[in-house]
Amino acid sequence: MAYARAMPTYVAPPGWPAEVRPPDAPDWERTAHNWLLDICPPDYRGYPALRRHLVVLARFAVLHVEASQAAARRGISEARSDLRDVALLDVVEAAVQTWQAEDARLQGLRRAVGLVEEAIRGRRFVARL
Repeated sequence: MAYARAMPTYVAPPGWPAEVRPPDAPDWERTAHNWLLDICPPDYRGYPALRRHLVVLARFAVLHVEASQAAARRGISEARSDLRDVALLDVVEAAVQTWQAEDARLQGLRRAVGLVEEAIRGRRFVARL
């Protein structure tokens, strides 16, 4: 009796970016590279070390997202005092809400970029029931 060979299963954990194929899937590193470049400042594309070394690009991306998070949190904490003399209260509140939305988006992005960096460094994820 012949056994059918099982298709390989590639596992991406919760929070993994949809734009990146799961680790070890065909072309996964290419999709990771493209996604990481897309979330970084455009100038990063001009640095040979970031184009040639995926692990270096991943580290730069993590630090870029963390810096953006710090900026969003600073915006939240300073918006009311910095803008109260130059904008109406509803405009100031809209700015605070925008900073809060950006902070929430960046939290998810930080998780995603961290997972991709871990996979680039060799971590593999296991499917859970």
